[in-house]
Amino acid sequence: MGLDQTDLEIVRQLELDGRLPFEGLASRVGLSRAAVRLRVRRLVDSGAIRLVGVVHPRVRGMTAHAHLSIDVDSDVAPVAEAVADLPETALVNMTAGRFPLAAELHGRSLRELGEAVERVRALPGIVDVDTAIYTDILKDPQLPDPAPPGLDLDLLDHRVLELLERDGRLSFADLAAEVELSAGAVRSRVLRLLETSAIRVTALVDPGAVGLASLGGFALRLSRSAPQAIAELASWEQTRFLARCVGRADLLGTVAAESTSGLHLLYERLRALPGVRVTETWVHMSSVRDRYANRDTSRALSGVLD
Repeated sequence: MGLDQTDLEIVRQLELDGRLPFEGLASRVGLSRAAVRLRVRRLVDSGAIRLVGVVHPRVRGMTAHAHLSIDVDSDVAPVAEAVADLPETALVNMTAGRFPLAAELHGRSLRELGEAVERVRALPGIVDVDTAIYTDILKDPQLPDPAPPGLDLDLLDHRVLELLERDGRLSFADLAAEVELSAGAVRSRVLRLLETSAIRVTALVDPGAVGLASLGGFALRLSRSAPQAIAELASWEQTRFLARCVGRADLLGTVAAESTSGLHLLYERLRALPGVRVTETWVHMSSVRDRYANRDTSRALSGVLD
């Protein structure tokens, strides 16, 4: 769908705060509440955005993360589905490049992460797995920031988190009905979870809806003169994800562009950065598993937007 400047401003505001009331959203974009509500409904129904809660991995004890480049000797799609079905899998993309699959795994420890990588290696059709372990996530606009401290969450807190992952704008009344608490008690829990960065409610945007139809990834080696280049790369609007690593790369990232030729220009900009050596690039062809999509549904529920 085509988005006008007002739509884009609504998207930007919802990326900052996915639970922003319609009255507040209307005042920021200069429309009536009814007009804003209609536009948000259209954005959600078209798939241009998903309004979801993003739970910080630390809340669930996931402190170890790795990127896997996977080679196969059979049809890619069934192998991708098998990788996506593993409980430690956060992301799977079919790609064009040296490897036909890229995946991201989360674990509660390096040992658990290593065991998950070995389970990937053992899947039928996989002939090679090249691993890079994240040491620091430098840019991920969807993650709550800062990382949450150690939190003492009970079962009801975790249930609220699960519901907000599916629909970030679920009302306090509907949340209360699901967890069998009063709306006031649920409101206090949700505000505490938001304030402690356990969860962030945001608009996940389809890049194609905002003119960035092509996604790609890259692996870099860095020299001692690279810190300034890293800061510049993190500042690029097209940079969607950036992480320091140990293993086959010092830095891994994802970028978005309006076309494959636009990706090529971004990769050329990468190569021009001081202290950076581009060792690999790839293009995302299709997503099999989204790190922020609920495992039971590929789109957030949109039944309640009030």
